Amino acid sequence: MTTPLTLTPGRRPDGTALLTVAGEIDMNNVDELATAIATTDGRLVIDLTAVEYLDSAGLSVLFQYTDRIELVVTPLLAPVLEITGLADLTTVHGL
Repeated sequence: MTTPLTLTPGRRPDGTALLTVAGEIDMNNVDELATAIATTDGRLVIDLTAVEYLDSAGLSVLFQYTDRIELVVTPLLAPVLEITGLADLTTVHGL
């Protein structure tokens, strides 16, 4: 059973936009993630520490915004970001 995707916008103490993501990111809900990122102006920190699954559709969306996102990940997702090269294109915390 798929874990629903939850997107919670907010701000970090320094004022930077923050998007906290929980659940599974896959082809069924990736449009929600894309919309949340696209409608946020400026620099965006995306907290993926509560993401249990990330498929290629989700990676594709993240690749589109590497020029203005930073990612916060767990050891579960870190290898995926390194192998795909995403970690070379944007700042990733938790590697």
